[in-house]
Amino acid sequence: MENKIEFKIIGDYIELMALLKALSIAQTGGHAKMIVDDGEVIRNGVVELRRRAKCISGDVIKVDGSNITLL
Repeated sequence: MENKIEFKIIGDYIELMALLKALSIAQTGGHAKMIVDDGEVIRNGVVELRRRAKCISGDVIKVDGSNITLL
């Protein structure tokens, strides 16, 4: 079952690794790096391999059974 999450960004963007940590998908920065490096993050339908990708309002991130919409 897919978990739908809405996440409100404070400011213009949030870096991908910071988002994974903020949502407790990754417990540590090292864990966040592994998730991204392993190609487990889909951003707007495309595999996202940039750890510090600037995620903006309107992006849809799929990772670890979660469908995250950024507001």
